Amino acid sequence: MKEWVDFRAVQQAVSLEAVLRHYQVPGLRRRRQLEGCCPIHRGTRNDSFRASLSQNVFHCFACQAGGDVLNFVAAMEKCSIREAALRLQQWFGVGEPGSGAASLHLAPGSAQKVELVREKEGGNPRLHFALARVDHDHPHVRQRGIDRATAVAFGVGFYAGAGLMSGRIVIPIHNEGGTLVAYAGRALDGRLPKYKLPPGFRKGLELFNLHRAVATGSETAIVVEGYFDCLRVHQAGFAWVVALLGSSLSAEQERALGERFERVVLMLDGDTAGRTGSRLISARLSERCLVVVVSLPDGAQPDRLSPAAIQELLHKADQDCFKQDDEVT
Repeated sequence: MKEWVDFRAVQQAVSLEAVLRHYQVPGLRRRRQLEGCCPIHRGTRNDSFRASLSQNVFHCFACQAGGDVLNFVAAMEKCSIREAALRLQQWFGVGEPGSGAASLHLAPGSAQKVELVREKEGGNPRLHFALARVDHDHPHVRQRGIDRATAVAFGVGFYAGAGLMSGRIVIPIHNEGGTLVAYAGRALDGRLPKYKLPPGFRKGLELFNLHRAVATGSETAIVVEGYFDCLRVHQAGFAWVVALLGSSLSAEQERALGERFERVVLMLDGDTAGRTGSRLISARLSERCLVVVVSLPDGAQPDRLSPAAIQELLHKADQDCFKQDDEVT
């Protein structure tokens, strides 16, 4: 039987700072993040390696290595992710199943105390790096009906570098102020999860594309479920579209929509989850603003509709909005 590995326990229990201390990486400068020479490819550029202690991730702009503690140890040891997890379990004493909370102990010979980096309250922390060499012309992007101009504008494409998002279609996520806070990675080969997000990222705090929608000055927001729904609706000529990243509405998303827009057009999927979500979200938002629900055909999703079909549905919703406005006045 293979030795037991608890990947999640390792990721949650062991901080990147503790691992850097274990390897005694020299010369790292502490600013908003740690910066210095990359210990993986032993480069000489003293600003290529960046480690975000708030997010527990790293990236090297020279060798393109990146990811979490598992990716770092795998790169340093030239081993698999599973072997990296086993080594971290041994070095830091992450508990076996049933042992309760994982206890942390530094590897023999290290006298420094491990500090767990906890997620800051109040919002998702800023991402202190951007993925390089993203392929905006990847066939999957084209197959989803996304043209190059849209892919470039949103930063969407295939990432072949090392790290958490390796081998996935990456989608940058910004907060309402336009600050990059995460990447979502869409699998291409049936791997699970279908969409990968960084550990600790709270998607309920964000509305995808909110900063661009607000910048249009529109008093109306179109709300869809997913990333590609948002991209296709934006591409059809409606730049004031945002995505929930699901079919439910968090309290923070409700606040953002209610404070930023006078009207909300709900364009969720034409399935049970989408229709239930539309009903519940409409009931909540109607206390803050005018809400119009677009009913998609059974099984339909915005990202699978033609630009003409999207435009027809939303122009009708626009007329319904102003009819309701007239009734109110």
